Amino acid sequence: MDSLPDAIIHFILSHLTNAKDVACCICVSKRWKHLMPSIKSLYFPRNIFDNLSNTENPDTIIWKMVSLIDQLEELVVYCPFTSSGLVSWISVASSSLRHLELRVDNLNEHLHFLENPMQKLECIDSVRNLETLKLWGVLMDHSPKWDVFQNLRTLEIVGAKVEDSALSGVFCSCPNLTHLMLLGCQGLASVSIELRCLEVCRLDLYGPGSCLLFLSCPKLTTLEVTGCGWIRVRETQCLRNLSIGNNAGRVYMVDFGKLGALESLYMKGVQWCWGAITNMLQWASEVKHLFMKVEFTGDSDNLLPFPEIDFVEFFNSHPNLRKLDIHGAMFAALCQKNGLRNVDSGFSIPILEEVAITVRSPLNAEQKMSTLESLLKYSGNLKKMVIRILQMKSGHSSADDFFDEVWKFSRMNQRIVHIE
Repeated sequence: MDSLPDAIIHFILSHLTNAKDVACCICVSKRWKHLMPSIKSLYFPRNIFDNLSNTENPDTIIWKMVSLIDQLEELVVYCPFTSSGLVSWISVASSSLRHLELRVDNLNEHLHFLENPMQKLECIDSVRNLETLKLWGVLMDHSPKWDVFQNLRTLEIVGAKVEDSALSGVFCSCPNLTHLMLLGCQGLASVSIELRCLEVCRLDLYGPGSCLLFLSCPKLTTLEVTGCGWIRVRETQCLRNLSIGNNAGRVYMVDFGKLGALESLYMKGVQWCWGAITNMLQWASEVKHLFMKVEFTGDSDNLLPFPEIDFVEFFNSHPNLRKLDIHGAMFAALCQKNGLRNVDSGFSIPILEEVAITVRSPLNAEQKMSTLESLLKYSGNLKKMVIRILQMKSGHSSADDFFDEVWKFSRMNQRIVHIE
């Protein structure tokens, strides 16, 4: 080991992040221990201290390891720690630390008498040069006492309970975010995001699905939203990828305006108001990839099927579609009797390359087969059509008859049509 050049040892150490592996390297030789300060990243897994004796303190061990490193840039701590311990590590590494990820675990109300649940969050304020901050298991009932993180570009909060006002305070402290992720967060009734540099935003909100969302982010390119009933987004000229879903409640209203740059649109959920569906399809007229898995429509608690959608008008309104993935309700709406009456000799779907259709019911089998045949006939550039037969239930032979027709159709066009 002593014959290895320093450059090779540096290369080996640069690929170590797990704190247990780093500790083992310290024991290799005095020379290896001397080179430990060159490590840039430390990761403490959830169970790293499970077999620790009562005489040893996890906070102290973490502090000792952090102290060995001159320019620590990334620190990831999933194991339990205290706020006093966090203060001690940060005081050592605050000037060089760029990426911080903490499993805070302050949601447990039984632990609140031991320390202020916000104290761990407020310790972070001293790390002025942070570029990435990821927090797990956070209780945020009021805004943490943070100054402004001018360099922070990525903020990720996972499994949190957050009040509306607290989140607003966090955004004020992070004005230059480019990536924002709130995943598995609950307690929010209204979210307002006005960040001039934000490019990617993922929101997965737990609750009744009735949260209000307002965004004004002129550089936004990717937006994924789950759990909101009312959505209003301003300045969408850069938006290329959009996903909206709500399995807990209904999507009542969406307000985006023209989505001229949109390339992919995902619409998911149990129920959307029909006005929200038609508006999204109208604004997304330039979309290239459309994925639609909305089961029902209706403006009240009654779950209603989709009204008829004119086949020709739909594809004429979306001339740039390259990939179409639709499930039961949307496909059924395109298969109504009048949907194919307006087809003239000049109609075509020239750009469409891939189609995936999920069918759940054998009802209106004739119209459905006619629609499948029309998709194949008028899509001159079609390379692949996937037909998924999903959870089809019927008390008579109609399901078997319909499947036979689909199978024959696939065999006649086996280079393009596939059944799943």
